Amino acid sequence: MKLREKSKSFKCLSKLSGLTVPTVKPKAVPSSPAASPPSLEMDPGIWSRLPPELLDHVLSFLSLRTYFNLRSTCKHFDSLLYSPSFVSKHSDSSFSSFLLLAHPQCFSQFPLYDSARGTWRSFPLSLSVSLLSSSPSTSLLSTANGLVCFSLRHSGSFLVCNFLTKSSRLIEFPYHPFAFELLTLVSVPLGYKIFMLFFDSALVFDSRNHSWRRFDNFEPIIGDNHRQEAAYYNGRLYFVTPEPFSIVSFDLDNGEWEQTDIVMPEELTFVRLVSDGDTKLYMIGGTGRNGISRSLRLWEFSEQGNWVEVESVPQMICKKFMSICYHNYEHVYCFWHQGTICLCCYTWPEILYYKICRRSWHWLPKCPSVPERWSCGFRWFSFVPELNASA
Repeated sequence: MKLREKSKSFKCLSKLSGLTVPTVKPKAVPSSPAASPPSLEMDPGIWSRLPPELLDHVLSFLSLRTYFNLRSTCKHFDSLLYSPSFVSKHSDSSFSSFLLLAHPQCFSQFPLYDSARGTWRSFPLSLSVSLLSSSPSTSLLSTANGLVCFSLRHSGSFLVCNFLTKSSRLIEFPYHPFAFELLTLVSVPLGYKIFMLFFDSALVFDSRNHSWRRFDNFEPIIGDNHRQEAAYYNGRLYFVTPEPFSIVSFDLDNGEWEQTDIVMPEELTFVRLVSDGDTKLYMIGGTGRNGISRSLRLWEFSEQGNWVEVESVPQMICKKFMSICYHNYEHVYCFWHQGTICLCCYTWPEILYYKICRRSWHWLPKCPSVPERWSCGFRWFSFVPELNASA
């Protein structure tokens, strides 16, 4: 960093952070009328000569709000966001976690429910990314580890963003036209992967080398169950096949599909998988006969390789949920959010969720800003801001 640029940067730093460094006061000498008072401002001649590692350490003590105002001062301050000292200092910062609501009639604003405070945010999360256009061709598809993935069909690309750091990456479609299904964003060490189905193939994008891989050994065993994202567990993606229900998995590294021999519970009417992304795999589904669910149950996948029932949804809550989806289970989907399993329906603006630690079921209150005329197309996502999630 040049000396002039450092001096200018430190002047901005003193204004934004409120820091003042007085000059060294000399020993007492007889005062004279012409003597000027000592300066209380930061001396650029001293501060601009700080070693880079010491400078980074000093700046790491700034609050995140102050730093985000300061980072536009120079390129070095902006790059500090990804330095080890800054990330280690703020990696445990207490960011709120949110449930994010997307709808086809609202393309660039997303209502947020603060799950830590149990309230709706008074303002929606708005996007100012110039690549997004307010049109039906722009849609939010998946989230993971503080990142969100959009499809920009008007430009033939995907857009992966970090709202917190305002970083983004544009990923061009590998084919044109591109009719993909079952897109899932997965967080991996030092980056992320994007999985999707394309006709009789599986495609995987790896952010670490910015490349696509195509695996042609896919057999259409998943059928038409393309509304539900895959569950990432133990390094593999897990899917449920149509009736008779069974579990299949996909290895993101070598592209191999595997038909598991996991025994499924009896009298299932529909099934959804969800995981915490690491150590736990859950299954939620309806049980009954002739396609009509009489109860909702939750199972956990055990170390012995079988399903163990955890909870049964209370009857009154179950009746309400079944009346919402009208036993049309293709509209039902679920996802994981901060120790909570969320069960949703595309035709209803509420969420039924299960708190793992309390072993209790609850309804999330309807967003007050959602118009009554919105009757379908509700898509919920888990959004947990991450400072070190790089797009």
